Amino acid sequence: MRPIRIALTKGRLEKDTIKLFEKLGFDCEQLHNKGRKLILSIPNENIEIVLAKAADVITYVEYGVCDLGVVGKDTILECGGSFFEILDLGFGKCRFALAGKKGADFYSGYNEKIIATKYPNVTRAFFDKKGMDIKVVKIEGSVELAPLLELSDAIVDIVETGSTLKENGLEVYEDVVNVSARLIVNNVSLKMYQDKIENLVKQIESVLN
Repeated sequence: MRPIRIALTKGRLEKDTIKLFEKLGFDCEQLHNKGRKLILSIPNENIEIVLAKAADVITYVEYGVCDLGVVGKDTILECGGSFFEILDLGFGKCRFALAGKKGADFYSGYNEKIIATKYPNVTRAFFDKKGMDIKVVKIEGSVELAPLLELSDAIVDIVETGSTLKENGLEVYEDVVNVSARLIVNNVSLKMYQDKIENLVKQIESVLN
């Protein structure tokens, strides 16, 4: 039987997941000394680790080349996909928020609002629930610039401390949704490797609790 393959989101979630694996007693030496390698092994556990960007973690799990993935709920909400979301890992906590210029009355008037964001699907879903008419402008870089340059009435972005907003004269108008790291699993893999995956989930749950 080939190793169970887990895709990890590079960066902070990768580091937090490695800490979690170490709590489980896994040998993470290869993960700490990976160099430029993108596929690594956890000895004695028959597990392979694949390092990828967040959206690609979902793709690899959805298409079954990886059995499991660790990815932020923000990416899941934005990208969607066909897989099972089986566990909230409790780390990587932050939130989506609607924000704009301090003191501005965002909710006044009936005109169409322009919202700048890196997350158009999350943004549209949020305003659809409110029944508000908006136009979404996709921004790749510092989304905080959009209201300052009067490109948009507000932004929807991920907020952790809010310090970047404050330093640029912006404030949170409303929280959209809380997010954290999630463990996802391929639909077929869950059947093929049910015992091993369920055992791994139980181990993780025992550490998280």
